[in-house]
Amino acid sequence: MRIAVVGGGISGLVAGYRLRRALGADAELVLIEQRDRVGGILRTAEIAGEPVDLGAEAFVGRRPEIPALMRELGIEDQLVHPAGKRPLVWSQGVGHRLPEGTLMGIPAGAHAVSTLVDALTLARIADEPNRPLEWVPGTDVSVGALVADRFGEQVVRRSVDPLLGGVYAGTAGSIGVRAALPPLAAALDAGATSLSQAVADALPPPSNTPVFGGIRDGYAVLLDALRTAADMKVEIGTTATALTATSEGWQLDPLGWFDAVVLATPAPVTAALLREVAPVAAELVSGIELASSAVVALALPKETALPDNSGILVATGEPLRAKAFTLSSRKWPHLAAREVALVRASFGRFGDDTALTRTDDELIAAAVEDLTTVTGAEIRPLTAVVQRWPGGLPQYAPGHTARIAELRTATADLPGLALAGAYLNGVGVPACAASGTAAAARILDRL
Repeated sequence: MRIAVVGGGISGLVAGYRLRRALGADAELVLIEQRDRVGGILRTAEIAGEPVDLGAEAFVGRRPEIPALMRELGIEDQLVHPAGKRPLVWSQGVGHRLPEGTLMGIPAGAHAVSTLVDALTLARIADEPNRPLEWVPGTDVSVGALVADRFGEQVVRRSVDPLLGGVYAGTAGSIGVRAALPPLAAALDAGATSLSQAVADALPPPSNTPVFGGIRDGYAVLLDALRTAADMKVEIGTTATALTATSEGWQLDPLGWFDAVVLATPAPVTAALLREVAPVAAELVSGIELASSAVVALALPKETALPDNSGILVATGEPLRAKAFTLSSRKWPHLAAREVALVRASFGRFGDDTALTRTDDELIAAAVEDLTTVTGAEIRPLTAVVQRWPGGLPQYAPGHTARIAELRTATADLPGLALAGAYLNGVGVPACAASGTAAAARILDRL
């Protein structure tokens, strides 16, 4: 058995790991990665002598995939949780506590955003249950369009955009309700008479389980463990240029013939490789747009007077260049014990090329200036590292779930071919790991 996994991000590594466990040592598994390293948009670097993540630095702790994977790999002792501090939202030149009791920033009532929006908006939210709600089950709109219509633009810009910007590097206007907020879409489909009621119905029940988890020494620990356990031949710096079907399997250039292929690649790469074997599928994938971003990691003197919050999210329209700051040394107890204070500044939203067009020095200067503005502290970096993520996050536009359902149908009759990645059913690390597991299961089922 000879199987290719194209794409060395978390999705591809998990797919390879699952295939190795199922097929044993005799299967020939080949990982093809066009970059000079594996990990995709997960990367751990050394700052001030210790590991720091420059891509994702947390995962949704209430999903089971990553903790379970860490247990399987024998690295569960690396699991850590945040300190439980709340972030701030920077709006109208002031830091506000992030509203509680919201669904991705969408309130169930005016009280949740009482300090964040003006009196007219609060009155509009309070009156929203009295206004007829027009919603056709199964349809989809952007989160921004729905929230602006029901609650007003201030709620979109000051409460929803800051959170969606962190998850998707997009805005409420570029993200669809059905893909980003399935429980809200389900509540609306079920007949909620107002957005307030739908949010209340969709809010998760109270839980003592930590919302987020992390890896003490960075995602490199998980990536290394997966790579070792998967025991694949790794072709680093190799670009898969063409995929064609044969009578007995697949021809993947430039590496030859395989029984099966997993495409764990970004949407544009997947579309290009599907062009010949599944043109309808290729067209569907090519319609998924991407956002670029950048992270500036700063090591500051330990005594820097940072606020006692996990981070600072920036509302849309503020005269700042950064979209968010993670106050890592406040957020994570294991980082608080280090000899420096760590902060991550994030840049880039969908349609904004700031992350790619500015030089490293310009991004670092912007991070320092904006952090000074939102904290009031004297910011004197000891070290600064820039990591760019061009096209790193797919945009789950309105209609995304229908697009992915059509994609599944368009590839259903291609035996020995499976898709995985962030553009399918979730951009978070747990969702990507789940897509890798599902891709491996499809290959095993077909073979």
